[in-house]
Amino acid sequence: MKAALISQFDGPVEIADVPDPACPRDGAIVAVRACGVCRSDHHAWKGADPDVALPHVMGHEFAGEVLEAGPECHGFRPGDRVTAPFILGCGTCPDCRGGEPTVCAYQQVIGFTAWGAFAERVAVARADFNLVRLPETVDYAAAAGMGCRVTTAFRGIVDRAGLRPGEWLAVHGCGGVGLSAIMIGAALGARVLAVDVAPAALSMAGELGANATLDARTVADVGAAVREMTGGGAQISVDALGVTETFENSLRSLAPLGRHVQIGMPVGRHAAPPLPLLELVYARQLTLHGTRGIGAHRFAALFDMIAAGRMDPGRLVTRRIPLSGVEDALRAMDGHAGAGVTVIDKLQA
Repeated sequence: MKAALISQFDGPVEIADVPDPACPRDGAIVAVRACGVCRSDHHAWKGADPDVALPHVMGHEFAGEVLEAGPECHGFRPGDRVTAPFILGCGTCPDCRGGEPTVCAYQQVIGFTAWGAFAERVAVARADFNLVRLPETVDYAAAAGMGCRVTTAFRGIVDRAGLRPGEWLAVHGCGGVGLSAIMIGAALGARVLAVDVAPAALSMAGELGANATLDARTVADVGAAVREMTGGGAQISVDALGVTETFENSLRSLAPLGRHVQIGMPVGRHAAPPLPLLELVYARQLTLHGTRGIGAHRFAALFDMIAAGRMDPGRLVTRRIPLSGVEDALRAMDGHAGAGVTVIDKLQA
């Protein structure tokens, strides 16, 4: 099969012929019809993710069609339209059985601990637990656009932070996951304030439902500006970028008893930022939530919102590229990559 192969970090991405993946006995082989290009893929390509061993095929936001099912896979058959969370749980440990597969101690991570979906085919282990049947009304590109961004944002602000209608939600960083949080927050009746430094990203945030936007370049103190704009602070604030500045801005944006959600993945020097513990966390009695991925069983809630017309993940997709465009898309993320989500939708040879 054809795949986008990396043999050195921050180096060329070669479109190469590689062996087809073997079908796990309890899994399935999926023909990839679309796959998102995510900031996490950029981290992997740069060598910032310790799980990635070279040579490697990245890609974790996929949708496609089942080609083959193993003898211990009972819920899926060839021809089924599917997607999957990027964290594949074992399905049997206490965390998985308790509904929290993203913290499974035996997890496999598509595109990181195992080869991913920047390829014509991808293997999904423990398919009955991890595969998600894709509604006919959601096309492959829209499902790939949901990827880890919509699903991670949903779990972060809904399942972890408990967003309620009427609350203020501040989103710091309007890339794919930030725009997803904005779209979900608006769909659930929250008041949303989008913060970024890129006019195009702020414009798209408004189109997706943000009630207000803030260009962080125009104010000396982002946290104070957010508190003023929200009448005392947001109840929930999201760091959707994963850098020290947006982390601290998010904390400073919160009202007393507010909930911070760390969605952006911090790497390098941003992995251990200083924490204003006394001034903010202790004095304002803040709650900090980490979040990473989502379980397969929670896709149903998102599909219900889509079916009800509450949101359309396809609106996030602003660029479609062939598999050969992966390297250019990754290099664009060295700077500001533009608004919205890039999806590979031409994978087959």
